[in-house]
Amino acid sequence: MDLEPPLPPGRRVELPGRGTTFVRELPGPPGPTGPPLVLLHGLGATADLNWFRCYEALGRRHRVVALDHRGHGRGIRSVRPFRLSDCADDVAALADVLGLERVVPVGYSMGGPVAQLMWKRHPDRVAGLVLCATSRSFTRQRGPERALMGGLLALSAAARVTPRQLQRQITNTLLQGRLDGTPLGRWARREWQRGDAASVFQAAWAIGRYDSRAWIGDVDVPTAVVVTLRDQLVPPRRQLRLAESIPGATVHRVDADHGACVLAAGRFVPTLFEACASVTSPQRSSARS
Repeated sequence: MDLEPPLPPGRRVELPGRGTTFVRELPGPPGPTGPPLVLLHGLGATADLNWFRCYEALGRRHRVVALDHRGHGRGIRSVRPFRLSDCADDVAALADVLGLERVVPVGYSMGGPVAQLMWKRHPDRVAGLVLCATSRSFTRQRGPERALMGGLLALSAAARVTPRQLQRQITNTLLQGRLDGTPLGRWARREWQRGDAASVFQAAWAIGRYDSRAWIGDVDVPTAVVVTLRDQLVPPRRQLRLAESIPGATVHRVDADHGACVLAAGRFVPTLFEACASVTSPQRSSARS
C-alpha cells in the first residue's frame, strides 16, 4: 500500500460559472492571523505535490488555502485553452466562495505569474505577494525558444486526441529516473498523473509567452521574492530582476535548485516562512498603507 504524506483536509469547491476545483485548508492558530495565504503551485504539479512539505509550518502562523490550478491535479476542467489570467480569476472566485476579503497569493514558478496577475486583475483583493522561483518573463522568444513554444502548442493540440493510456505512458517516461520506488515516490507519480496533458502543454506555452515587465513596477503591496540560487530552470538573475522591479520588495535566498520546495525543504521552508511573515507583518502593511 502506498502511503500519502500527512496532508490537511481537502474538499472539492464549486466556483460559480467556472467549474469545480480541489482545495486544501488549514485554519491557522486561534485569534487574528492576518490575511490568509493562498498557495499557487507550479507547472504540471498539484497543490499537494508542490506544498506538502510547507503546509504544517505555514499553518502554525497563518490561515492557509491551496488549490489545484485548472487542468492540473483535480482542478477545473475546461474546453477553453489554458490561460494564466483564468487561473488568477479562479483565485479571486475562490476567495469569494470562502468569504476571504483580501489574501496573500504565494506563487511558485508558474504560480508566480498567477500571483502577479491576481494583483493586476483584482488589486483590491491582494494584501501582499510572495513570489518563489519565478520571474517577470521566462523566454526571450528568439530562435530555438520560439520554436519550443510552437512545439508545446502543437503537443497540446495532439494531446486532446491522445488516448488516456498513451498520455499515462508519456508521463511515466518523463518521470523515469526522477522518482524512486518508495511509497512517497509512487504517491508523487500519481499526483503528476492527475493532470490533463493537453492543459499542461498549453500552460507551458502560456508561461513562455508571459511578460509582466511593462507593469510589475506598479505593484503597491508588500512583496517578498524567494530566490532559488542554484536554479537551472528559472535563472537566479531573472528572479532578482523581478525583486528589483517591485518597489520595496524583500529578497529571501535559498541555496537550492528549482525543486527546492520538495528536494531542499529543510532550507526552503524556513525561508518561505520568513518571507510570508515579512509580508503579513502589521508594521510592513501599515507602512505601505
